Amino acid sequence: MKKALIIMTLVAVVSDYLLHPFYPQFFEARFGVNDPKVVGYYFAAICFLVMLAFPFWAYVSKKISELNILIYTQCIAGILALYCFWTSSYTTFWIVSLIMIFFKGSYLLVYPYILKISSKNEHSQIIGILSVVVHLGGIAGAIIGGLTVDLIDASYIYLIMASGDFVQMGMSGYLLATKQQVPAVVTEKSNEILNSISKTKGFILKIGLVTMLLYFSDFLIRPFFATYWESVSIYDSKFISGTLYAIPGFIALMVLWWSTKRPSTISHNKTILSALSIGALGLLLQGIPSEVSILVGRVIYGWAIFQGVVKFDVLLFELSTPDSYATDYSKVHFFQNLGVLISSFFVGILVENQGLQIPFYIASVGFVLTLVIYYLFFKISIPITSLKKEQRSKKTALNS
Repeated sequence: MKKALIIMTLVAVVSDYLLHPFYPQFFEARFGVNDPKVVGYYFAAICFLVMLAFPFWAYVSKKISELNILIYTQCIAGILALYCFWTSSYTTFWIVSLIMIFFKGSYLLVYPYILKISSKNEHSQIIGILSVVVHLGGIAGAIIGGLTVDLIDASYIYLIMASGDFVQMGMSGYLLATKQQVPAVVTEKSNEILNSISKTKGFILKIGLVTMLLYFSDFLIRPFFATYWESVSIYDSKFISGTLYAIPGFIALMVLWWSTKRPSTISHNKTILSALSIGALGLLLQGIPSEVSILVGRVIYGWAIFQGVVKFDVLLFELSTPDSYATDYSKVHFFQNLGVLISSFFVGILVENQGLQIPFYIASVGFVLTLVIYYLFFKISIPITSLKKEQRSKKTALNS
């Protein structure tokens, strides 16, 4: 069951990332639009729709099972993707593609659903795997998208998207037909108590605000990365651009493999702080218009963003219970997409007025601010305090 859901997530992310590095080229080739602001506005519109879609589907999932939802939503998304392939109207494309995004957004329910059917002890490993799956999807999506733009035509990407949607629909139907449903894991009372305490302290809100700034900084460098690389590099290839764009995915794979061989004993707090610091350095290096500097910065940044995203997700699900995974995750996801929305709205304006390097410098400042805010919010955390109390209780019991 879990393996099938992870494969579904991979398929969804691949189809989602096919055009991410190439929207500037797509709009110019398909509709003759080469205004950077249009790309930014379109990204912003996508983020806005996802912000609305995920909380909506999370609410629906309280009454209808996740797999039942996916059968219908992915079918509709696939049909709309086919229409995006056929239409030649710029206005119609905007409307239909954004409605498609709304229905596509239901695949995000799979993430909290996998964690709901897993024990708390498995969460760190599963979140790491899912994060790698997202990066793998980014790699495959960027490479397939680059090959499609280079060798065929950007419009054909929507045929691949539709195929991915129909695969998810079929897998959801298969899992339901074979009754491969797993009951949710019962949460221990101590976790429920911790969850109630954390919510009164506003931890979900704090995680949302911190990751909003993190995602703002991360997505600020995405829309024009391929264009920036092509302006610096001697290689005029969308395939190479897509590969460079996907380097963080390769790094995530290596980090996950290494962590299985040598599990880290470093606390979440220290890992997040170091990741944000190193990530800021990686962003600065990418802002230097040199092939070597961009490559080194991309590698460093890949490690940092993987560690940061994984540890924040682990923290979130530690402070939640299975019954509220989808709704709590959708709340945090709302803030994250708000960061992406703001980023997407301004990136086109920044690039038009300040050039292709400026997003990297602003994103680096964003990482530093994220580090400061995270330290102020989480320097005293409930889980650590609770752990210390538990250890003191155990020592007292042993001494007595």
